[in-house]
Amino acid sequence: MDRRNFLMSGAAALGATSSVFGAASDTVRVAVVGVGGRGRDHIAGMLQQPNVEIAALCDPDDSHLDKGQKQVAAAGRKAPQNYRDIRQLLEDKSIDAITIASPNHWHALMTVWACQAGKDVYVEKPCTHNMFETRQVVAAARRYNRMVQQGSQIRSSVAVREAVQKMNEGLIGDVYLARGVCFRWRDTIGRAPVSPVPAGVDYDLWTGPAALREFTRNRFHYNWHYSWNTGNGEIGNQGIHELDVARWGLGVRYPVKVSAVGGHFMFDDDSETPNVLNCAFEFEVNGQRRMLEFEARHWMTNGEAAIEDRQHNAIGNLFYGSKGYLAVDSYTSYKSWMGREQEPGPARQTGGDHYANWIEAIRTRQRETLHAEIEEGAISTALVHLANISYRLGRTLHFDAASFSVVGDAEANRLFTREYRHPFVVPETV
Repeated sequence: MDRRNFLMSGAAALGATSSVFGAASDTVRVAVVGVGGRGRDHIAGMLQQPNVEIAALCDPDDSHLDKGQKQVAAAGRKAPQNYRDIRQLLEDKSIDAITIASPNHWHALMTVWACQAGKDVYVEKPCTHNMFETRQVVAAARRYNRMVQQGSQIRSSVAVREAVQKMNEGLIGDVYLARGVCFRWRDTIGRAPVSPVPAGVDYDLWTGPAALREFTRNRFHYNWHYSWNTGNGEIGNQGIHELDVARWGLGVRYPVKVSAVGGHFMFDDDSETPNVLNCAFEFEVNGQRRMLEFEARHWMTNGEAAIEDRQHNAIGNLFYGSKGYLAVDSYTSYKSWMGREQEPGPARQTGGDHYANWIEAIRTRQRETLHAEIEEGAISTALVHLANISYRLGRTLHFDAASFSVVGDAEANRLFTREYRHPFVVPETV
């Protein structure tokens, strides 16, 4: 399908959404795009929502579609339509919304195309593969008036939302430092030779906007995270959750200075991205500086402060203020300690439903009710990209949000985007 013929005019797209709203039925018809491990979590989440129908599944791997169909059938639901190509799926005007659980290099283009087709979007984190794309997904959501949510599900945790509110109200005083940690026991991916593309896989379509490279198992399912061509390393995998919570709790937007150091340690394998990374972000808020630290590492670990070591993993956030400190430990809980004596303060453990928040916004058309609206998601995603650029170039970046560029560093700014493969080109909508 020619992309020019596919892309819709603004006027047409605004009217393309299904007519079910306002009719007798308020069923939201959703398509799940990308039906691997995370995509099947999307299916499970959608199956829990009242008056939501999984109308379609989309994946260039037939084995994924088969697993998705079996999951829907096991829930006693009507079989969804199968698609390999998202462009064909988006032609169906009866589909109201899509969830995206594809590899990172597809996130932005699928989001923009879906907005142009009049669909609301739930896109997994990070919402883009590079800096250029972070502006395009927000612009598309605004231009086509879509409800677009990034899959930063911690933002829907009742406990964590309470923690951020209490910090905003001054619980631990002036919060000057946030620290995110992502210590995961991850083994080597080894080395994989070039091999035939598995039966039932459209590898050209899977590659989409990225450079088409010879097929190996380490460039395909899940291990694509560790190739710059398709992924963003551990900071763009699990790490963005902690970066997002740290930035949210710190009450900041874009940094003015970014520095990241690290490397690929211990293993000799096909990974291109670092498995140990230490990042520092500096922000300016009303003339005052605030700091955000982030650390990712693989293999053996310990806990840190109140972030416990659970099954060889320690993942969470710490916030330090003038009156105490607060820890977000896991996705659903927080604890706080007050004063020099570190007396226990407020604490809570309560989760939330990020999918339900998105579905409700689809029904109400109230963008401000989204817990991880795409602009917030895009800013946190930008931190991922800036840290990776700093690491790859081996130097500190001075970022200017007004010009959306690194000051005096043409090489860094060239890494803001990529050369796209026609016809899988992310359009410039800003």
